[in-house]
Amino acid sequence: MNKLLDIKTLGQLKKTDYKSRSIKDELRANLIAQLKKREGGFEGIIGFEDTVIPDLQTAILSRHNILLLGLRGQAKTRIARLLVNLLDEYVPYIEGSDLFDDPYNPISWYGHHTVTQLGDDTPIGWIHRSERYTEKLATPDVTVADLIGDVDPIKAATLKLTYSDERVIHFGLIPRAHRGIFVINELPDLQARIQVSLFNILQERDIQIRGFKLRLPLDIQFVFTANPEDYTNRGSIVTPLKDRIESQILTHYPRSIEVSRKITQQEASLTDEQRINIEADGLVKNLIEQIAFEARNSEYVDKKSGVSARLTISAFENLISNAERRMIINNETQTFVRVTDFLGVIPAITGKIELVYEGELEGPGKVANILIGKAIKTSLLEFFPDPEKAKKAKAPNPYAAIINWFGEGNNLALVDDMPLTEYKKALNEVTGLKDLVKKIHPRISENQQLLLMEFVLHGLSEFSQLNKGFLDNGFAFSDMFNSLFNLQPDDDDDLDLDDDRY
Repeated sequence: MNKLLDIKTLGQLKKTDYKSRSIKDELRANLIAQLKKREGGFEGIIGFEDTVIPDLQTAILSRHNILLLGLRGQAKTRIARLLVNLLDEYVPYIEGSDLFDDPYNPISWYGHHTVTQLGDDTPIGWIHRSERYTEKLATPDVTVADLIGDVDPIKAATLKLTYSDERVIHFGLIPRAHRGIFVINELPDLQARIQVSLFNILQERDIQIRGFKLRLPLDIQFVFTANPEDYTNRGSIVTPLKDRIESQILTHYPRSIEVSRKITQQEASLTDEQRINIEADGLVKNLIEQIAFEARNSEYVDKKSGVSARLTISAFENLISNAERRMIINNETQTFVRVTDFLGVIPAITGKIELVYEGELEGPGKVANILIGKAIKTSLLEFFPDPEKAKKAKAPNPYAAIINWFGEGNNLALVDDMPLTEYKKALNEVTGLKDLVKKIHPRISENQQLLLMEFVLHGLSEFSQLNKGFLDNGFAFSDMFNSLFNLQPDDDDDLDLDDDRY
């Protein structure tokens, strides 16, 4: 290929074995070569190996235009951008052409004229595959002129041309994407009359601009993305256009905690200092993912809108940063993520979930706390015995000593900026808590032990074995029944059963 880059004229190009091909043939040939080598080709896309990727490869082999249909945060745009890797690294074009004309098959007036006038002396340039990708976000203000083109009176005046000359046309994004990949994101947001303007390009490959009817055999791989919700709420894809898009591929959210966690860890933007100085146990990483799974099944969250993978990414970044804030405040050099740090996750949740009516009544902050609580409740059963079954079983209840300690009138407050020594002392005061964790998980580090000790308290509160009150910057645990019967209206305002700083 480096030798090809030295070619500067059409005559030199003809002496090589280079053969031009359409972009869909190019994508197909490179995909076939990739499949034969058993290469991935879609690096960074996790969880679609057995679903979306095979469908996408089939569509490319069929030389189809593609519609990626799925809820927000399902990597639709990223998939479209990775298609660039299936293009040839460099392709030749007629230098000076707005449409990057193929020297062997020019389509513009400039391309035809240059080849006719100069012949084998036609100057040749080389375009890298990264420059053959065009992306447009569909918004209601997009016009036909933006996408297709319009007559440019300034060009007509400057070149002293009449309006009947096609050189007065200023081409839009789609013609300029000739020999490349053109992506329209959120297609239903495009006004119906604008969608109609795409008909001829997809099928007949001609364009019409203010009376000009140009037969431009544009060579473009179209990729569209859409959200199913848009079909009914903000707009829809007009039926004839949908009919012209040959392959519709459905995307989906991660189907397991493991896949979801891989995505979050890959995408989370952390500094080197955060990665080195802040320990994030597998438990808290799984809890973050479980929150998203709980949200997708919650009665308070709009399922049609979906829960983006960006929720877990932002939540994990906030979780680490909350622990880092405590480390800096307490002048510590290292720390580990605690369950209390999930208070810092709430802002990342509230902005990324669409609530139904019942959720709006509760409020976004409370719904976020409910989701975190459900995630803790679900995850507790993976690490410890079921508190409800333990309570009813004939065998001794492993949680009895802990519950009895609170039943004796003891309380425990954990705030998010508590120094490690105070945090450790507070947890060790709870009778039976450390013994329970050591018995079930004997081979863990001290940090993991402390995390699990706090986790047990949160878990017991979710199973209604303890009461958990919300402080402005943490939690207060107490006996369930004493809290219900002894709490007076004038009690400490910091301890609130139903409210918190959100």
